Amino acid sequence: MRCPCTPFASFFAICVAISIATYCHAEELRVPAFTAYMLPNPESARFSEQKGITRWNDPAQSVNWYGKFAKSGELKLKVELCLPEGAQSRFKLTIGEESHEATVTGLGLDKTVSADFGVFKIAAVGHQRMQLESMNESKGPIGDIKALSLDGPATDQVHFNLKERRNAASVHLMYPTPEGTDIEAFYCEVTAIEDPTTTFYMACGWHRGYFGMQVNSPTERRIIFSVWDSGNEEVDRKKVNDENRVKLMGKGEGVFTGDFGNEGTGGHSHLKTMWKTGEKQRFLVTAKPVEKTTIFSGYWYRPDERKWMLISSWRAPKEGGWLRGVHSFSENFGGSNGHLLRKARYGNQWIRTPENKWVELTNAKFSHDPTGRADRFDRYMGVENGEFFLSHGGFVDGFVKYGDMFTREKTGKSPSDLELPKFDVAP
Repeated sequence: MRCPCTPFASFFAICVAISIATYCHAEELRVPAFTAYMLPNPESARFSEQKGITRWNDPAQSVNWYGKFAKSGELKLKVELCLPEGAQSRFKLTIGEESHEATVTGLGLDKTVSADFGVFKIAAVGHQRMQLESMNESKGPIGDIKALSLDGPATDQVHFNLKERRNAASVHLMYPTPEGTDIEAFYCEVTAIEDPTTTFYMACGWHRGYFGMQVNSPTERRIIFSVWDSGNEEVDRKKVNDENRVKLMGKGEGVFTGDFGNEGTGGHSHLKTMWKTGEKQRFLVTAKPVEKTTIFSGYWYRPDERKWMLISSWRAPKEGGWLRGVHSFSENFGGSNGHLLRKARYGNQWIRTPENKWVELTNAKFSHDPTGRADRFDRYMGVENGEFFLSHGGFVDGFVKYGDMFTREKTGKSPSDLELPKFDVAP
């Protein structure tokens, strides 16, 4: 996804751009097209590192870059693109309330031309969207977009994500537990506030698995419970010996079970159900040691039926202990809509000991994946309505440092009235 130039210069420029996402103003800054987003349909054009944005044929769709500005001031903007020789395209570029237009004539699909939009005024620091629209009157090739070029005082310390991965950063809540406490069960409630597709709000995570709710498409949502195999295979479960595989012990009605890979391997289960945004969802994961294995089970409370159901239960080899490392997270697993805000509240966290004692967890530490370290700064947490929240994506200006600790008020409402379905967990 880079413009035509000498191979060495192109390679060097991309390496520098990918390594450094924050710039001090020294010269023109080039932001590759493959880092942008199409709106309103994120799938309306093709993105690649080699060719940039291609197959943009619909004037109703726009190309959108997002940057975080540390300084106000003037900003000169150009867009690099390729057009068939002699072809013309009209464009409009908008930042905030200010819009400029430009017309370009193509020199051939192997030759880059620039649409010069002149000087804009960045009035306030923080995230800004740069929206490129076609002013063509009919559908047809609009141009292959290569990059957005910025120059001027406002580029001083400006920040863009310059990597091809356009996913919002994954964000986590890590719950400290009393030292030496055996954890037989972990309970958490989650309320989705925003619901873009390719979002996974994970309620109950521990050292061997994860349990939460996912938005797969506008018409499909899932409750997901998965448990990792033993061993070190990262990709292909077919390579995992039987002695290292988790074994299915039971599942609820309508639940699909199978394998997963590419993130470690293990046993996967999901229930297709249209859980509701804004409605509290309740999750419980339990551990039952059996000799040198542990049976991990995931239960979800069905709001429509007002009862708990088993999603699935798996025997994990090379265990024999309890739950460890309890946590929650929020993930954007598809990059085409990584510009959208994802937010959920996580509340009323409890753990239960083997002696049937419930302990409330009121502290949570914030963390994030490598994308949140230097590429995307639109990720943070806090306390809202007596619950923790996680927010990522949307190119909003909230920011929390890795490792910051937050405390919510106690509810005192333990889930001691659980009525869980029974199933056979005998060896």
